[in-house]
Amino acid sequence: MAATTTSPAAQPRASGPRRPLAGHVVPPRWRASTPRLITLAMVALVVAALAWGAVSAWTVSQHAGAAAAVVSVNEPVSVEARQLYQSLSDADVTATTAFLSGPRQPLPTRRRYQADIAQAGADLSALSAAAAPDGRRLAASLQIIATDLPVYTGYVAEAQADYALGYQLMGGSFMQVASEQMHLDLLPAARAVFGQANADLAARSAQAAGLPWFVVVLVIFVCLAFGLYQAQRWLSRRTRRTFNIGLLGASLALTIGAVWLLVSFLVARSDLQGAEAHGSVPAQELAQASVNVQEARGDEILNLISRSGSTSFSGDFEAASRQVGPGAGTLLTAAAAASQGSKAAQPIAAAEADAHTWYASGRQVFSLDVAADYAAETGLVIGTGPGSSAVAFTRLESDLGGAITDDQAVFSAGATAGANAFTGLEVAVVLAALVMASGCAWGLVLRLREYG
Repeated sequence: MAATTTSPAAQPRASGPRRPLAGHVVPPRWRASTPRLITLAMVALVVAALAWGAVSAWTVSQHAGAAAAVVSVNEPVSVEARQLYQSLSDADVTATTAFLSGPRQPLPTRRRYQADIAQAGADLSALSAAAAPDGRRLAASLQIIATDLPVYTGYVAEAQADYALGYQLMGGSFMQVASEQMHLDLLPAARAVFGQANADLAARSAQAAGLPWFVVVLVIFVCLAFGLYQAQRWLSRRTRRTFNIGLLGASLALTIGAVWLLVSFLVARSDLQGAEAHGSVPAQELAQASVNVQEARGDEILNLISRSGSTSFSGDFEAASRQVGPGAGTLLTAAAAASQGSKAAQPIAAAEADAHTWYASGRQVFSLDVAADYAAETGLVIGTGPGSSAVAFTRLESDLGGAITDDQAVFSAGATAGANAFTGLEVAVVLAALVMASGCAWGLVLRLREYG
């Protein structure tokens, strides 16, 4: 009997799992489906876009706030601190020279002294108000001035009463006590306020032009741009669609926002750094030179009042002259280098010439004191002749004040331009982030609907 054969079609199927056809790859179970990957990409891109907008807006807010504070808070405080020191110093010099000039004090001199005291009081009030939010740095020095200024004016009033009764202005007088209090307590405190105000100004300027947070923004931008590129490339391969309008719009918004942010920051940084280098720094050097000159002038007058023949005042005078300059490493020379090509260059050059004249007069003053020629010394200290120390000092102070004003104008203009560079930027980056998030969501939702 012949064996029967069963056709392959009639053979029963083997039990068990189905085997894949040759050449067909079954995706592993852990591999996500295309809709799930699109959803994950949408969430990641939307979150990244909003994160970039939040960090960018916060960074712009911090830098714009610092730049605005430089213009509206820190620079005025620095100016008021310098005015406070100058008013106190000028009040003492004016009061002392008025006594040295004779028993009949000229009315303009008395008015100048009163105006200096009033200006010092106004500057003290303004600085106390400005330091109120964080008064720890300035409170101690301002408190010394607030406490000792009435004591100083009281000593001056006592000296005036004694002088009217015929008492001579000499060592141990109320006027000497007043001047010593000015130089030992009031002026050092005012100098500390001035130094702290300048330090705060420099710190706020550095914050406005700082790099760290903008580097963070740039890193997020690079990651987001790479993510948008990869998402569009993956969609093109997976869905066979060359372009995704939503993702393209998000990429365009990111590019516009980032370019605006970068250009604004670079412009602001350039303006702020230029304002500091060619305005704030030379102004502070000139202000420090003015402080040293005023201290040296006080040394001349205190030396004349004491009539002790001591060389301590002349030593202080020489030390101040070496710091002020001109000469390598001095304040005047450094300010002149930083102010080249600006309006301040001319008064600085004049101040350098005036300084040499005043130093020569000052050295002659101290030599007359050693020789006990007090009449000639008094005439040289307070006289109005061409070679007098008073005339040379006044001319030097005037040139320094003019140069400081010019440099402060340079700083104010540059700092204002730097602050203005941030105008509208915070709103722009927020809008760019919202457009990006919307574009990513819309573009990927369209692809998801195709799988619905």
